Amino acid sequence: MIERLRKISLGNWILIGMILGCLFGLFLNFYVSDSFIKQIIFIDNIFYLGGDCFIKLMKMLVVPLVFCSIVVGVASISDVRKIGSIGGTTIIFYLITTAVAVTIALLIAMAIKPGVGLNLAGVATSANVTVNQTVPDAILNMIPDNPIASLATGDMLPVIIFGVLLGIILAKLREETQLVNDMFSQGNLIMMEMTSIVMKFAPIGVFCLMARTFAGLGFEGIIPLGKYVMCVIVALVVQAFVVYPMLLVVFTRLNPIKFFRRFFSVMLFAFSSSTSNATIPLNMEKLSEMGVSRDVSSFTIPLGATINMDGTSIMQGCAVMFAAQAYGMDLGISALITVVFTAVMASVGTAGVPSVGLVTLNMVFSSVGLPVDAIAIIMGIDHILDMIRTAVNVTGDAICTIIVSFRNNELDRDVFNGKKEPENLDVIDIF
Repeated sequence: MIERLRKISLGNWILIGMILGCLFGLFLNFYVSDSFIKQIIFIDNIFYLGGDCFIKLMKMLVVPLVFCSIVVGVASISDVRKIGSIGGTTIIFYLITTAVAVTIALLIAMAIKPGVGLNLAGVATSANVTVNQTVPDAILNMIPDNPIASLATGDMLPVIIFGVLLGIILAKLREETQLVNDMFSQGNLIMMEMTSIVMKFAPIGVFCLMARTFAGLGFEGIIPLGKYVMCVIVALVVQAFVVYPMLLVVFTRLNPIKFFRRFFSVMLFAFSSSTSNATIPLNMEKLSEMGVSRDVSSFTIPLGATINMDGTSIMQGCAVMFAAQAYGMDLGISALITVVFTAVMASVGTAGVPSVGLVTLNMVFSSVGLPVDAIAIIMGIDHILDMIRTAVNVTGDAICTIIVSFRNNELDRDVFNGKKEPENLDVIDIF
């Protein structure tokens, strides 16, 4: 019995914690009338302690994890100068598609309104939301007056800007600053391991936060979660089957149906494994079968697995609107621009550990002053959505690679269109 429990994945444990938390909260809501037991013992003490303890652990990770990840991520792509136009085009394409993905998510969430009906104002921690800043002020506030103070206070946009600049300098002075490079690389490894440890407590934290929420809300809290799931899935489908095919047609005039027909096995593997890194060999092999040069794919696919997180950014955009609506907060234009920018920058050098998108979501929330309590509610259903968005992530990597190959005359159109067989392939049998 114990061995079977140990084999259950962390994602499934979080899902179990969410379901049990919902059920226990509903039980307290409808069947426990004693206010001392319900309110004092459970809601104000047990659930409050367990839920807020987990939230504080998540907050503890954000600044050092993001800062180290940004510095290491930017410093690691210094070789793009040697690759020239291929490297520059790839990075610009990845960043633009991520920005488009976040924007689509925000627009769809505004239309569907997933957080409406889930009144969390009474259980939220206080926060100041960026609603009245002008766009110039929002841009100026990204530049740190004192980077140490920004790190200490968790002011994330200045932290990101400082991390990017530091990463660029470390990349430029690589040989002279190898010791500092190693320090940040090792710091990043430490923070990734710490994230893995903290995430082991996620099922308990999710249980407490969900039970606390539903003990006061009842069944009406379930509908907004369903709308949130629908919101994320719709945005992912639009990105995968509207935005990517349009880019493929506009830049290469290739048939997207032929691409999806041949790439479907890679999408299925990404869906089942929930990891972009594990899909890298199969992705590169499939692109070679489509006529893409190995010289291009060997650079763009691993880079995309690191900095191209369109699916994760979509989740973050939907989550921001879900939380803002649930807390009754109206985000202004400058706040939405901040969300787009922060989500894009969070994708650069994202640590390759399970559920790290939820940790960087904490950063996105903090950038516009949203309470982070809603993250635990979202976390319970994130494992399901993670499978879909991983498939979207690897699809974006492949589309970018084909476009970059085409623009640099490294794509064989006849092979892509099935008019001739590819040469020198090392077939990888996944299924």
